This record gives sequence, C-alpha cells and structure tokens, in this order.
Amino acid sequence: MSKTARPRALPDNEAKAVSRLLRVSPQKLNLVAQLIRGKKVASALADLEFSRKRISKDVRKCLESAIANAENNHDLDVDDLIVSEAYVGKALVMKRSMPRGRGRVGRIFKPFSNLTIIVRQVEAAA
Repeated sequence: MSKTARPRALPDNEAKAVSRLLRVSPQKLNLVAQLIRGKKVASALADLEFSRKRISKDVRKCLESAIANAENNHDLDVDDLIVSEAYVGKALVMKRSMPRGRGRVGRIFKPFSNLTIIVRQVEAAA
C-alpha cells in the first residue's frame, strides 16, 4: 500500500545532481557554470581542476556526483557524457551589519546559491 513511483522527470539519457546552499553569490557561481556548459565531462573536470575560482571545488564535486548518478543509477556510458545544462539559482541571503562612522550602520549581505548540473549521453560520431 505504498505510493506509486513518481515518473522520471528527465529523459532516459540524462542524469542530474543538485548542490544546495553554496556560500557564494549566484553571479560568481554562474561564471564557473558558464565555463563547463556544453563541454564533454572529461574536459569540464579538467577545467574545474585548474580554475582559480574558490567555488570551482564545489562545482567539481557536483559534476562528479552527476557523473556517478549517470553511471550507477541510469547505466550511461561515462565517456559519452556532456554537460547539457548547468544553471544557478538564488537561495537565502544572510543579512549582517557593520558599525560605520557617526553612529551609522553598513549592511552586509551574505548570499547563498543553488547549482544544478544535468549531464546527457550523446552517441559518439562515427
């Protein structure tokens, strides 16, 4: 008497991974996400490995998770995977304050963001 299984939202040749609450602004995270969009997985991992951005380690972990999901859960071939989508969304924003001169207060925003990576298996061109 359990619920029926929810139908899969993605096609059979795709797998997804989501990283939530990454402590970086969405604008900065999108710069790293742009770096890997549309690339083959091996090339994207190499680009993230040598990127100088701090958040690239977390993006790399998310990409590796998407690859593992594709391989283990959906039986896709790792060598034929490309990063079909990598998009960024806003999460919460912590508001802090810093005392300034003449009794005023400076507001400090500490934004968080979410990252979603979808990998797709494409047939190798013969």
